[in-house]
Amino acid sequence: MAYRPTEATRRAAQEKRAAMLAAARGLVADAGFSGATVAAIAEGADVSVGSVYSYFDNRETLLAEVFRTAAEYEFAQVAAAVEAAGGDPLAQLDALIVTFADRALRGRRMAWSLLFEPVIPAVDAERLRLRQWYRDLGEAVIAAGVASSAFVDQDVRVTASAVMGAISEALVGALNPDTSPLATDPDQLLGTIRAFCLRALGAPPKETP
Repeated sequence: MAYRPTEATRRAAQEKRAAMLAAARGLVADAGFSGATVAAIAEGADVSVGSVYSYFDNRETLLAEVFRTAAEYEFAQVAAAVEAAGGDPLAQLDALIVTFADRALRGRRMAWSLLFEPVIPAVDAERLRLRQWYRDLGEAVIAAGVASSAFVDQDVRVTASAVMGAISEALVGALNPDTSPLATDPDQLLGTIRAFCLRALGAPPKETP
């Protein structure tokens, strides 16, 4: 007779898999993807190395899922802030910049791992998807701004890529775990990024709160 898992065994399996993902995410937040070895994940989840491989085909698959879930969560926070800003493109842009940068600065190591850390191909494929999400979000905000004359007329797709790239690159020095964080005050850094993006889009800069 073939074995049929019960509700209890399915729940236990789901909990064990979730524990492995949680352990992996904790390792990434502390030491990056390079620190999330299978042995370390197994130890953190209190399971054997063999158990990890019984739930995931390989380390690459596991880490790609960790990246995807973390990236989806972070993007959801930024997208929600943009939506909450209402229909004003200037307010939406401000929400995008501030929420993205503020969350990155508060979760420095995880942000570095998601945005800049050299990673395996399976994880890098997820990173490309993440960048496209932000470009699409930025494109929608900028297009609305052009339509309302809040921003000058421009190639929205190209500008969205440039703006999101500028926001990310402006944070490199503050996020790099191998160097000391920049001495720049976070509020000043956010204000500088905001003013740069507004100038680039042809809108008057807003005063930093």
